[in-house]
Amino acid sequence: MAKKSKKQQQPGGTPATVALTSAGVEFTVHAYDHDPGHPSYGEEAAEAMGVSPDRVFKTLVADVDGTLTVAVVPVAGSLDLKALASAVGGKKAAMADPTLAERTTGYVRGGISPLGQRKKLPTVLDTSATNHPTICVSAGRRGLEVELPPSTLADLTNATLSPIARTTTSPSGA
Repeated sequence: MAKKSKKQQQPGGTPATVALTSAGVEFTVHAYDHDPGHPSYGEEAAEAMGVSPDRVFKTLVADVDGTLTVAVVPVAGSLDLKALASAVGGKKAAMADPTLAERTTGYVRGGISPLGQRKKLPTVLDTSATNHPTICVSAGRRGLEVELPPSTLADLTNATLSPIARTTTSPSGA
């Protein structure tokens, strides 16, 4: 009755795609040529895939009261650190040291996926994800995205849904 997962048995699979395949969920992998000179990994992904930036989500690692925490927000916005801290019952949040984030997740900056991380971290997914039937997140390396329903991502990462993103567009007349 339910469709079997679209297993992407490509050479060079990542821990994220392995985790998705092992979970037996439906997902789609999108590969594109990464341009090291592009100023934004997320915007580059949206442009390369022809997907609206509000459907492409970036994975950020923050330190909330001494605990590394994953925030998944649309590339069209930015992370509200106070909202993230509040979402996990913390007081203060700051972006994590990039080297520590890479070492803890097992991924490189610009390719950190919320899935298949070396160490499972508390995860918060911005509620705007639920406005879309599917969203795209990093599949574990630059130039590789995975598309899946936000509910599947939330289930697999045991994510809290909370409004943690700020939009970067300013209202007209501002």
